[in-house]
Amino acid sequence: MVPNCSSTEDVLKTIKDQKVEMIDLRFTDLPGVWQHFSVPPSAMNAGALNEGIGFDGSSIRGFQEIQESDMLVVPDPTTAFIDPFTSATTLVLICNIRDPVTGQSYSRDARYIAQKAETYLKGSGTAETSYFGPEAEFFVFNDVRYGQGINYAFHEIDSSEGSWNTGKKEAPNLGHKPRPKEGYFPVPPTDSLQDLRTEMVLTMESLGIAIEAHHHEVATGGQNEIDMRFTTLTRMADNLMIYKYVVKNTALQHGMTATFMPKPLFEDNASGMHVHQSLWNGETNLFYGKADYAELSELGRYYIGGLLTHAWALCGLCAPTTNSYRRLVPGYEAPINLVYSQRNRSACCRIPMYSPNPRAKRVEFRSPDPSCNPYLAFSAMLMAGLDGIEKRMDPGRPIDKNLYDLPPAEAKEVKSTPWSLDQALDALERDHAFLLRGDVFTRDVIETWLDYKRKKEIDAIRLRPHPHEFHLYYDI
Repeated sequence: MVPNCSSTEDVLKTIKDQKVEMIDLRFTDLPGVWQHFSVPPSAMNAGALNEGIGFDGSSIRGFQEIQESDMLVVPDPTTAFIDPFTSATTLVLICNIRDPVTGQSYSRDARYIAQKAETYLKGSGTAETSYFGPEAEFFVFNDVRYGQGINYAFHEIDSSEGSWNTGKKEAPNLGHKPRPKEGYFPVPPTDSLQDLRTEMVLTMESLGIAIEAHHHEVATGGQNEIDMRFTTLTRMADNLMIYKYVVKNTALQHGMTATFMPKPLFEDNASGMHVHQSLWNGETNLFYGKADYAELSELGRYYIGGLLTHAWALCGLCAPTTNSYRRLVPGYEAPINLVYSQRNRSACCRIPMYSPNPRAKRVEFRSPDPSCNPYLAFSAMLMAGLDGIEKRMDPGRPIDKNLYDLPPAEAKEVKSTPWSLDQALDALERDHAFLLRGDVFTRDVIETWLDYKRKKEIDAIRLRPHPHEFHLYYDI
């Protein structure tokens, strides 16, 4: 339920009218995982809502050192919703982070970065609004086990849909298990998760998220997709955090577990997050150009040029885990080819051609995955696209061929995405000036991100290989 708050007074009125028993304050850490703490209504007043509530920033990944740990969460009234999963009536507020000493917004707050990106867009004179529409895929499993010690290392997952269970004694085993790469998209009973996804969709819609479709995805073992209708950058990042929360908790209520880990299954399709994006002035879609290739405007082509030029650096933020590069390999419909094309899902940038309506014209960047921090990823894509527009970056010629089946001579001419997180982070370290414009990202944010990813994730996995990767990323 969405109370439609726009001010502190609206929040206080909602607390009273809805008989709210608890207030949950949520924010996103630097890697992109929702964090929260709760306060009773008796501890909440207009001053607390406006000035912020204190918390320990040194205990949050990517935030403060222990000697400067005091920080504030400042609720955004427009994000208020009633939590559909708590037993007590709980009002959720998504928050920004503020430094209590300086009174300034916190430079490492990913939501603040997204808001600065939207401000930079308006100030650039290129467009008024950026719209984003991610297609976040996920798996739903029935059992997950993993562990590692001095004398063992393992991970094991199970799904009632898994093709590996065709011979299992299930008292009775009724078959109807999608074979690898054949989960897109048969009707029930093979698609056993129809009702679960519908419940997720209805919950999201009750929270104000517009949904366009849901379906089973390609992989066996319970791969799914729910498509949200596009909206503005920061609002979509908020929506994606709510989306993950709803997916995971709905699955849990049914005795199952959901993950946005990119590649939990070997030798089957992985979970990506194709991101549709466009720029608008008022009601005019600036990506539409009737006389041009795929009816994409020159401005849209230059936007693609920015995405392709900065693709390796973008991967450091948009495909930000070692597990992301189990997905970005040839095959599996992986979008590794740094070219653009209409309708062509083997290209990194695709121009969908479903509708001739100018409002539908957009660019789909296919390399990101749902392990990313959406506030950072969407902001980085926008900044890359704007850099392409400003510098009139030519994306080259479109390739309307199956890029996985090109003759060797042609294939050599097509560049690809990085092969590892190491390569992506090195590229981000070299190529991030476009992110610093308008102080959207700061050098401190980039340096903190690189340091965190290298020390806390890459080094940890080098010491403890694949099972530790599963341990790090399953909860994403």
